[in-house]
Amino acid sequence: MCLPLRAAETEHVRLTNLPHVYINTFTGKSITSKTSYVYAKMWMVSEEDSVAFYDSLEIRGRGNSTWNLAKKPYKLKFHQKEKLLGKGYAKTKKWTLLANHGDKTLIRNAVTSATGEWLGLKFNPAAKFVDLTLNGNYVGTYQLTDNIDVRPHRVNITEQDYPLTEESNITGGYLLEADGFHDFTNGVTGFYSARSSVPLRIHYPDEDEIDNRQFTYIRDFINTFETRLFASSYQDDEEGYRPLLDSLSLANWYLATEVSGNIDGFYSLYFYKEMDDDHLYWGPLWDYDIAYANDDRKGDTSRQLMRDVAYGSNMRTWFVQMWTDPWFTSLVARRWDKAVREGLEDYMLQKVDSLVTLLDASQQLNYQRWGINQRVLRERVLYSTYDQYVDDLRKYISRHIAYLTEVFSDYVPEEPQPKIPDFETDTLKYYAIGNVGSGTTFDVDMGTDVVCANSYDEQSETQQWRIFPLSNGYMHLTNRATGLALNDPTEGTPTATTLTGTQLNVVVSDSLDERQQWDLVSQGSGRFNLINRFSQHGANLSAGSSANGTRIISYTSDDRNASSKNRMWTITPVADVPDGIEETEQVDYALAYDPTSHRLHFGSDDMEKMNFAVRLYDQTGRLLRTFRASDGCSLQGLPRGLYIVSWNINGKVRSVKFKRS
Repeated sequence: MCLPLRAAETEHVRLTNLPHVYINTFTGKSITSKTSYVYAKMWMVSEEDSVAFYDSLEIRGRGNSTWNLAKKPYKLKFHQKEKLLGKGYAKTKKWTLLANHGDKTLIRNAVTSATGEWLGLKFNPAAKFVDLTLNGNYVGTYQLTDNIDVRPHRVNITEQDYPLTEESNITGGYLLEADGFHDFTNGVTGFYSARSSVPLRIHYPDEDEIDNRQFTYIRDFINTFETRLFASSYQDDEEGYRPLLDSLSLANWYLATEVSGNIDGFYSLYFYKEMDDDHLYWGPLWDYDIAYANDDRKGDTSRQLMRDVAYGSNMRTWFVQMWTDPWFTSLVARRWDKAVREGLEDYMLQKVDSLVTLLDASQQLNYQRWGINQRVLRERVLYSTYDQYVDDLRKYISRHIAYLTEVFSDYVPEEPQPKIPDFETDTLKYYAIGNVGSGTTFDVDMGTDVVCANSYDEQSETQQWRIFPLSNGYMHLTNRATGLALNDPTEGTPTATTLTGTQLNVVVSDSLDERQQWDLVSQGSGRFNLINRFSQHGANLSAGSSANGTRIISYTSDDRNASSKNRMWTITPVADVPDGIEETEQVDYALAYDPTSHRLHFGSDDMEKMNFAVRLYDQTGRLLRTFRASDGCSLQGLPRGLYIVSWNINGKVRSVKFKRS
């Protein structure tokens, strides 16, 4: 419990710019076990020099090989849930103090977690660096971070009933680890997969709560997945393994493993399953202290794939098999190509630099305590200065990204020869898109950015679309009122006839995104299907209803495209695109974020002109907030991460990326 400080406890101070954690075990008892906790009390001094006191907690050792090092990692367990890292982070009893002793840069775990977040992985461990004093002895720079468990702001999946009832839904959630240390009881808290004997530990449900029905369910689900992965029909879209994977998290997790050169990537691998969802999701990322060529047993891995050299051969067989599937190699190669184009290397190097700046004073104290030029774990190289280790890490990142680009380029699918479009667009016109059956028109709900059908209104700019031809023969459609692009948000790995029914929406324009590329297929007599490149689905008026607000959905594309009126649309020019800016008056303004009040706001000498709508999206394109520029918006409660802010002023769309840390 966090309590007010007594006078004697105000002596705890920071030694560097980092927060400082003081832990005293009762009677000064040593921490000698990874299983038995020792009672302790703790003081945490923030960057603002405020001191929080915790009167009773427990501490024990953690780790496997790292527990045997001189600078030891620890696990903390409080008697009630604590929010140690503040708003946007977990409130829970269990926390971890990583020593990072085998990583002379101290930042490999933090850089990789940030990279996972940048790539779009849903759950990434926090990385708060602190100085630690234990029983009156300064012990170095530590990373206060999440314990990998199922909790809000951690792996935030559905928690199952406890105790179970006959009506309990046991399809999820589950958190599993491919555990190369075999740290589980076979048949109770883990199992070995039927074909490849992958050692799989069940982290959630917890070992003291899991019921035999839950154990049997998740074991059978994994064995079904593995059987389908190695079956002769494994490349089949319906009978193979693909329908049981979340392709986006798979690609992002795999690329994070490869770009970090994590030779433990298949030795300790987390993945999870959600309730009523027959997909395996990959992550969180964890344990990167011997990544980035920091293992003398493997040497310089900058020109090697982890698929070929990483530890964890049993789990690695799954990915070796996936590499024989063109679907997987194309998925990974396309995601890699997009990441590189969006600045992956610059992001990682900038993250290294920012962490090095943050840790400058602390790492100097740390290495006065521990020394910097002695091998303590598996360091591949030894240097005499901290900067040399950092330089080695930076060079590895650049060399390895260049190598991966070289490898993955062989798997990027060749673009087919562009077809001659069926629809000849005039980019200086706005078009209305009307349904053949109902006569209603493509429209955008300004509050939610979903696409629906409404009665035609010639004054409504939300019903007007500009259509741009792309070099590959597809079209890119942007809405006049919002400036956003027509998008198919279908998730997973759809085919023309699977994963249908998702409502179309509009998102920040990116003509390179296949979800925003549309094939306008003529069915004669001025009628067209709108077929999405990513999903292969057609735009469909749900149930053919003529009621206002009817959803327009991503639906089956097959031989009924030529006869179903729900799938056919007329495309009619309704207005000219004005010359130049639609409003002649210019507005000077600026966008800013105040981390103290958590407000995103616009500033201008004339706030009366700040009357335009602003939209805030997460990095997946999901709309989170809509607000007037003059009002601003509170981001309190939103997690740290990358966001996109978009607005339309004077007929021009503006979009910026925004990092909330």
